[in-house]
Amino acid sequence: MSDLLLDIKGLTKAYPGVVANDDVSFSIQKGEVHALLGENGAGKSTLVKMIYGLVRPDKGDMQLKGATFAPQEPRAARASGVAMVFQHFSLFDALNVAENIALGMENPPKQRELAKRITEVSQAYGLPLDPTRMVGDLSAGERQRVEIIRCLLQDPSLLIMDEPTSVLTPQEVEVLFKTLRKLREEGTSILYISHKLEEIRAICDAATILRRGKVVATSDPKTASARELAELMVGSTLHQPERATQELGDVMLEVNDLSTASASPFGTSLKSINLKVRKGEVLGVGGVAGNGQDELLAALSGESLSSANSVIIDGNPIGNLGPNDRRHIGVLSAPEERLGHAAAPDMSLTENALLTGSKRENLAENGFINWGKTREFAEKIISDFDVRTPGPSHVARSLSGGNLQKFVIGREILQRPEVLVVNQPTWGVDAAAAADIRQALLDLAAAGTALVVISQDLDELMEISTNFAALHHGHLSETRPCKGLTVDEIGLMLGGANAAA
Repeated sequence: MSDLLLDIKGLTKAYPGVVANDDVSFSIQKGEVHALLGENGAGKSTLVKMIYGLVRPDKGDMQLKGATFAPQEPRAARASGVAMVFQHFSLFDALNVAENIALGMENPPKQRELAKRITEVSQAYGLPLDPTRMVGDLSAGERQRVEIIRCLLQDPSLLIMDEPTSVLTPQEVEVLFKTLRKLREEGTSILYISHKLEEIRAICDAATILRRGKVVATSDPKTASARELAELMVGSTLHQPERATQELGDVMLEVNDLSTASASPFGTSLKSINLKVRKGEVLGVGGVAGNGQDELLAALSGESLSSANSVIIDGNPIGNLGPNDRRHIGVLSAPEERLGHAAAPDMSLTENALLTGSKRENLAENGFINWGKTREFAEKIISDFDVRTPGPSHVARSLSGGNLQKFVIGREILQRPEVLVVNQPTWGVDAAAAADIRQALLDLAAAGTALVVISQDLDELMEISTNFAALHHGHLSETRPCKGLTVDEIGLMLGGANAAA
């Protein structure tokens, strides 16, 4: 077929204890935006890694433009016209835009010529970039532009995009979609992976749905509802989180005039942060990436120390206490960066359960680790939060991003915290898992825990939060009740209106 770009037949890939892809077949047409959908652990990442030459299939074959396509490495895939924008950026903060793009090219031209091409291509596709700007000074949306332009300079026939809108504002999403539509008009095909189903419906022409490594359905996203797509992914009815009706308790967490310098030269310092969270309350903290979210979690978790009275738990000043001491009194946290910060990549899930659960779960005594008890704790996390893994002995990096997220969040929730601070709790997880995590957070609040939920997903915050505040350049706005809060008001808060000066 003349319009056929990529034809995949019978791709199979197995790892010890799990079949990641089982006889997967589908095709992508020229100039088509094709969605690849599936819950966490469905096999999406393994599949695109085979297309991009990072993983070799055990069985099956691929054809690209009618010719056999079996890339042995990403370089070969790129030479054939396949480019990929990864969910996790691979950029160096201390280098400028042009230098970062050059690092991803096989034979980069001279810097002056490259800078000119970057300017021309970025403007042509509505993603303007200054090639001389330091990447460390760029917003998350601008960093993604760097990754996209690096791909577009290769003039790809197939562009793979993995969770491309996870760190973008609604306005940036619209800009990205304009770019994708222009690429589609020019004949470029796009393989689009996302858990945001309304976006899939807005931009994609076709969808292939994976479940436990197999293709279970194909669909036209424009004619199917988001709920129908989600239920095809999980194979069951989707349940929406429910909030218990309850009176809030006494103030559990109080932050007074908290100012801390960012540990990163490219981070955002906190400036005179004030907030109160009561028992049973969920305080939703919104904001565009890079406005002090990481720094706020560090200050509340004890990774960043401050004066004793700047952070008060149940009437007791703890601003000068480190993470272990805060965990001992029930202040727990789950940072945004799951692989490397929330979890040690090359340690087993059992060992990762020990890292934060040692004190609250009494997993060590007199300097000796109770490995049997630790393994039981890890197994409970896996069971209660439906973590798809062969077992607790497997290392953290072997899990898909969404499954590792479920493990990290579950590990903290099961320790019954007095205060829980989480940053991006459902980042990269499928619709069903996101609903389960949100329900677990609401159940925790119903049991009397004070929660601070930091997220860029405003729909998520409006769904689970009691009150809302916005971070902007390290300032926190006044706290507002979520009930009755309009989109326009939220937009103003995110833009810095009503922030503490």
